[in-house]
Amino acid sequence: MTEKMCGVVLWADQSDQKAVIWCEDHGDLAYYHDKDASSHDGVALDAGDLIQFELLQEHDLRLVRNPTRLVQRQFVGLAHDLRSSADHDQGAVNFPPARPSHVSGRRGSNVVPFPNRNMRLDTLKVSC
Repeated sequence: MTEKMCGVVLWADQSDQKAVIWCEDHGDLAYYHDKDASSHDGVALDAGDLIQFELLQEHDLRLVRNPTRLVQRQFVGLAHDLRSSADHDQGAVNFPPARPSHVSGRRGSNVVPFPNRNMRLDTLKVSC
C-alpha cells in the first residue's frame, strides 16, 4: 500500500541515485534508491529539497517511489541543525521561550515563535 507524502531530503548521492528523506509525519526516515536510472535520468535530489512522493512500507523499511521536487534546496541546513541539536541536547530540541502576548486581556502566551528565517513564497503555494 502506498500513500502520498511530503518530506525533506536530508542526504543524497546523485551518482548512485540514493537519498534519505525526513517525512512530514515524523515517522521513520524513508529511503530512495533508483537502481535502474542513471545519473542523467529521473529527478536529481539534493539535500534540503522539499519533495512529494509515494511512500511504500516494505517490512521494516519506508521506501520512496516517484519523487517530485516541489522546492529546490528549501531546507539546506536541516540535517546539520538536527544533528547539532541531538549532539548538544541528547535528542531534545530546545525552543525559544514564549514571548509575551500582545492580545489585550492576556498576560502571557504559550505560543512558541518560529525562528526568524526567510520563508520563500513559492513554498506557501505547495500543498501536500
